[in-house]
Amino acid sequence: MDSKTKNAKTRAQIDAMARKGFNGVGLQAGAEAVRELKDGWFNAAYAVRLADGREVILKIAPAAQAEVMRYERNIMATEVATMRLVRQNAGIPVPEIYVYDDAHDVCDSNYFFMEKIEGQNLDHIYDALPADQKAAIDREMGAIIRRVNAFPGSFFGYDGNPELRADTWKAAFLKIMDSVFADAASQSVAFDYSDDALRAAVARHAGALDEVTAPCLVHWDAWRPNFFVENGHVRGIIDFERALWAEPLMEAQFRPLSWEGVTQAMHGYGKTEFTPNELRRSWLYLLHLALVMHVECYFRHYGSDEIFIQSRELIASAMAWLQAN
Repeated sequence: MDSKTKNAKTRAQIDAMARKGFNGVGLQAGAEAVRELKDGWFNAAYAVRLADGREVILKIAPAAQAEVMRYERNIMATEVATMRLVRQNAGIPVPEIYVYDDAHDVCDSNYFFMEKIEGQNLDHIYDALPADQKAAIDREMGAIIRRVNAFPGSFFGYDGNPELRADTWKAAFLKIMDSVFADAASQSVAFDYSDDALRAAVARHAGALDEVTAPCLVHWDAWRPNFFVENGHVRGIIDFERALWAEPLMEAQFRPLSWEGVTQAMHGYGKTEFTPNELRRSWLYLLHLALVMHVECYFRHYGSDEIFIQSRELIASAMAWLQAN
C-alpha cells in the first residue's frame, strides 16, 4: 500500500526536526530510535525515541508538490486544530500535540510530534477478542464519537478548503461531491456508472439533506485502525485529519457498509432508530465514501488492488439502494 503522497525522511532529517521542536533534544543513539509506522496511507509517520528517553510520534504531511484530492488540502493543519479542540473534553482520549511546525525550514512539509498512545491498534487484535469485550469496546467507541460530535461549528464543510464550505449542509455536500467528480476527471477515472447516473442518484435524495441545520464536528475516519485499546478499554483515538463540519450520520459507525442493523457502537452512541430521511442520507454518505476511496487509488498508487475492488463493490451497493428507493 505504498503511496506517492508519503514524504519519507532520513534519520538525520528527523533528528533535525526533533532538535528544533524539543529545544535541542535530538534522537536517542541507535537505529532503533526511529521506526516507520506503515498503517497509514497518506502521511509519513514514525515512532521516535528522544535522547531524554521520551517516546513520541512524528507525522509528516505530503510534500507541497504532491497531488492530493481537493478535500485533502491543508488537512494536517485541520488535524492539529481538531485534536487540540477535542482535548477540551476529557472523555475523548486524543493524544496531546507537542509540536506543530509549518515553517518548512528543517522539513519541506508540515509536520507535528504528538504523544504516543499506550495500547494496541484495535484493528490488529479485534478478531481475536472475546465477544463480550468486542461489544464493550464498540459501545465505548460509539460514546466517544458522540462526544466528538458535540462540538458545534459555524459553517458546513472543510476547515482546510474554503471552496468546500457553505451555510447549508445540502450546499456543502453537493460541493463536496462535485469536488470528487472533479478529482476523478483530473485522473481520467472511469467509474462503473456514468457521471450522469451518479449525479442523478445524489439529486434523487438530496432533499433529505435539508433536515440538517446545525453543523457539528465529524471525525469521518473513525474506523477500528484509528482506535487504540488496552485492558478492554479505548485508550486513544487518532487521525482527525479528515474531520469536517457536517452531521453525525457521516461517521463510520452509521455507514451501511454491510448493513448489520443496530450495532453495539450505535447503542454506545445512543442512536438506534433511523427515519426514512436519515437512511437516505446514510446511503448518500456511503456513496461519497466509496467514490472517494475509488478516486484515491489513482492518486495513491497503492501496491495492491484491495481498495480498488472494495470501492467498486461499495459504489454498486450504494447505487442499488439509491436508485431503488
